[in-house]
Amino acid sequence: MQHVVIGIILNSDQQVLIAQRLAHQAKSGYWEFPGGKVEANESAFQALTREFKEEIGIDILEAEPWIQIPFHYTHQSVLLDTWLIKKFTGNPVGAEGQPIQWVKISELSQFKFPEGNDLIIEKLLNVNRGSGLTN
Repeated sequence: MQHVVIGIILNSDQQVLIAQRLAHQAKSGYWEFPGGKVEANESAFQALTREFKEEIGIDILEAEPWIQIPFHYTHQSVLLDTWLIKKFTGNPVGAEGQPIQWVKISELSQFKFPEGNDLIIEKLLNVNRGSGLTN
């Protein structure tokens, strides 16, 4: 099972940062929450900070684990290790040329995400309804 970290950043307007997958990636054109694979001898937090520096151009100062979702695609099984990013420095950009966008949580359903993200989106919608970011 491939261990993948995902970071959720909410701004003060309760918008979440999403990025569009590039043409050379699986599920190209789909949207995703930034993150990536955990490498050998790397903790989930180390992978999260590395991926966000590479992909979004920010330095994560504080993050906490949120939910873990095992998901089985036809071509691969993944563990989506989702973190809430609490503090960071820098301004998010598509550092690898990918479009990024701040989106209202209530509008996430207007974007096409890989199926493994469905539970993450569902939990974010619950946050939007006032239940807070909890496990």
